[in-house]
Amino acid sequence: MIKSYNEKKLICGIDEAGRGALAGPVTISAVILPKSYHNEKIKDSKRLSKKKRLELFNEIVNVAIDFSIVNIDVQIIDETNILESTFLGMNQCINELKILPDIYLIDGNKFKSEKKINYKCVVGGDNIYQSIAAASILAKVSRDMKMKNLNYFYPKFSFNEHKGYGTKKHILAINKYGLSPIHRLSFKLKGKQLSLKI
Repeated sequence: MIKSYNEKKLICGIDEAGRGALAGPVTISAVILPKSYHNEKIKDSKRLSKKKRLELFNEIVNVAIDFSIVNIDVQIIDETNILESTFLGMNQCINELKILPDIYLIDGNKFKSEKKINYKCVVGGDNIYQSIAAASILAKVSRDMKMKNLNYFYPKFSFNEHKGYGTKKHILAINKYGLSPIHRLSFKLKGKQLSLKI
């Protein structure tokens, strides 16, 4: 059951979407919900239907005290790595918030903060705490919309369907057409011996 971390404290949940994709950005979101707010329908975005994610996205942005969404593009991912790019996006999200929470709850097992803040890393946090689950929904819906828009520029890859993840259809398209400018050159296709590093 998704729960609140501490109803007496102002909590900021942080999560990402697209970290394991072969193409497109990694998208990070931070969200601060009111202390008294609780919606049992909010859970890890991966466990929600597309329709329900969109409904909850609209509700979250309307009720949130503050939120931020950041995309870290492919060029930065390839120049650094996906972990450092995710940390960069998380720090940017924190910096863009206008409200200072009591604590930041971050999905995952590690984080490198650019400044001294009170934070806690929670493995599987999007299945535990409402604030992280809310951030996962904002990140997922935002990234999906961006990939849908990118599909207009690169229709041969069907990014609107798989959102850049390594599905069979996506891998077949890479084999047929090569790489697009939004593919991550530093990633490799597991089990296919096809390197995306050129």
